[in-house]
Amino acid sequence: MAGPKANSSARSSGRRIPLVPVVIILLILGAGLFGEKGALRMLQARRQKSDLDRQVAEKQEVNRVLKQEINLLTTDRNYIEALARKELGMVGDGEVVYQFPSEKSASDEVEAKPSTNP
Repeated sequence: MAGPKANSSARSSGRRIPLVPVVIILLILGAGLFGEKGALRMLQARRQKSDLDRQVAEKQEVNRVLKQEINLLTTDRNYIEALARKELGMVGDGEVVYQFPSEKSASDEVEAKPSTNP
């Protein structure tokens, strides 16, 4: 009876996967995926880089527009005049400005005045 027992243990040991190498392989794979320099961190870093690249492009466009405006402000007298008229409401020499009340404010004045007719 000792013969069949030894034979069954020999068969089971042939089918067993060694535990230590499997654990080591799993640890290496886990570190490769989830570690500080793992694949998931790499994907996150790539996404962050693309976002930063987009922000840099936007800022460069804003800088280009501002440099163009600085150039116009330092060299183009007509641009300065147009800007002063638009933003400050300035008027040139010899010009007359006519201001008309808007329809809304004119109707408000009519409603606000009490009628004095008997």
